[in-house]
Amino acid sequence: MLLRSLSALALLSVSCLALAATQSTHAIALHGLPRYPAGFQAFAYVNPAAPKGGEVRLEAMGTFNSLNPFINKGVAADGIFNIYDTLTLKSDDEPFSEYGLLAEKIERDPADKSWITFHLNPKARFSDGKPVTAADVVFSFDIIRKDGDPQYRAYYGDVAKVEALDSQRVKFTFRNGNNPELQMIVGQLQILPKHYWAKRNFNSTNLDIPVGSGPYVIDRVDSGRSISYRRNPDYWGAALPVNRGRHNFDRMTYVYYRDRTVSLEGFKAGQFDYRLENKAKTWAVDYDFPAVKSGLVKKVQLPNENPSGMQGFVFNLRRPLFQDVRVRKALGYAYDFEWANRTMFYGAYTRTNSYFANSELAARGAPGKDELVLLEPFRKQLPASVFSTPPQPPKTDGSGNIRPNLMKAQQLLAASGWQIRNGKLTDKGGRVFAFELLNVQPEMERVIMPFRANLAKLGIDMKIRTVDVPQYIERERGFDFDMIIDRMPQSLSPGNEQRGYWTSAFADQPGSRNLMGIKNPVVDALVEQIITAPSREQLVSRTRALDRVLLAGFYVIPQYHLSSDRIAYWDFFERPRLKPKYGTGFDTWWINPQRQAQIRALQNKGKQ
Repeated sequence: MLLRSLSALALLSVSCLALAATQSTHAIALHGLPRYPAGFQAFAYVNPAAPKGGEVRLEAMGTFNSLNPFINKGVAADGIFNIYDTLTLKSDDEPFSEYGLLAEKIERDPADKSWITFHLNPKARFSDGKPVTAADVVFSFDIIRKDGDPQYRAYYGDVAKVEALDSQRVKFTFRNGNNPELQMIVGQLQILPKHYWAKRNFNSTNLDIPVGSGPYVIDRVDSGRSISYRRNPDYWGAALPVNRGRHNFDRMTYVYYRDRTVSLEGFKAGQFDYRLENKAKTWAVDYDFPAVKSGLVKKVQLPNENPSGMQGFVFNLRRPLFQDVRVRKALGYAYDFEWANRTMFYGAYTRTNSYFANSELAARGAPGKDELVLLEPFRKQLPASVFSTPPQPPKTDGSGNIRPNLMKAQQLLAASGWQIRNGKLTDKGGRVFAFELLNVQPEMERVIMPFRANLAKLGIDMKIRTVDVPQYIERERGFDFDMIIDRMPQSLSPGNEQRGYWTSAFADQPGSRNLMGIKNPVVDALVEQIITAPSREQLVSRTRALDRVLLAGFYVIPQYHLSSDRIAYWDFFERPRLKPKYGTGFDTWWINPQRQAQIRALQNKGKQ
């Protein structure tokens, strides 16, 4: 009898321990604890009492021909994600914490990272009034991973199974427990209505109005020219803590322009209300129009703490011309950043020297102990520079005379079999060194042309082809380019998305973000190390190790970055006192209706 009682007690103890291990919470953080406790009222960077109302008109570039942003076809309309809710929502003042949105509760075992269960809010509704169920979550995950952009397959590659436990609970099971970020990123999945897509072809481009569960619904579509979203007065989640003080505009209209120069004139004329300026010269010179001088348009420069990522001239290693690392390194000597920054950018920019610039994730100095543990097993496969200070972009004195740099470039090119003959750089077989840079922004030609002129001094013929947005997207997706200018953005918590950026599995996958075509087993291994990092400290050291290897590959000629956002806006907006650390916080701004009416009247008067 005593043995039976002890056995029963032991089983009860094990059962209680198992129950205690399962955590039910409102939010999760990748490392540490979320900032906001259960029952919090609103994020610190919002005004919970912000008034709703008014219309804001925003700038969009190029054109659009699709309202499906999930597939690798067509050009999706700007702002389309405003119609969709996700299971969880990331706060903008933490490196990586997710709070319940469609999911009112999150269940997991903190020690066992192989699964997570989301309990859906029973109040959650799609815009057509139908409830959001676990079956919708399963459907969304399956169809996006199967028929969506290849990046989703990289992002969710370690998800083994998604199952609806009942109508309100959905469980994600992972291939192993060594990918802690997966618990976070599956919550970022946009949820689609299964009933809407049941009789539609998901993998086709069209302008059919989709159904979502987000704060906005599509109101008006003028194909390729503009799209308007209307705040849904019946939005189910308006009162949730994560939404208080956000989504304050009654209507948002995106107005499309083919060219940034033309769009600036549109902004001056009051055709749209808010502009994020990406050109230093324009910011320094072209915002002296009357509305700025009279105070009707405000200029602000808001610092941010986001990693800048890498922007640069991107080599396509699928082209034999660029497969020799010495060639790629040589061409970097022909880009004179210091001269460009002085003469074109008014000294506004910093040269980018890391794929994770402007953050603690960037490699600097000699590798630390944790980095060496990761890198030593690959010493024979890596250049010696990986084990010293990371290679820095070539520098000049800014005078425009880069003869010393071009001489270094010639030496590297000669070592790789290229010589100048009759003014042209040629190889032993007589092939001339010539390639095309594919460009989508006409205003970038002024950045490209001096680089082209310096390459010509090396005997290299670089042609520039500027195309429209749809053609550019299609060629980029098919890797149909020799060189492009691209930006590879990063977050403070790199993880599963790194597979799509750099790994061999995605080098030949059309539509992936591995634009360079990198196939490097060391890079593959380090990406997996980042994904499985057990702590913030390990994440930082592993990311720095990857940064060193990428820099040593000279896959990109780095350009420049800015650690702030340059914003101009017509002065009828108001915004919270506190700005989020990792964003502009535009979704927390609101409109002063009296001030907007006055400015609209002045804008309309100017048109007469």
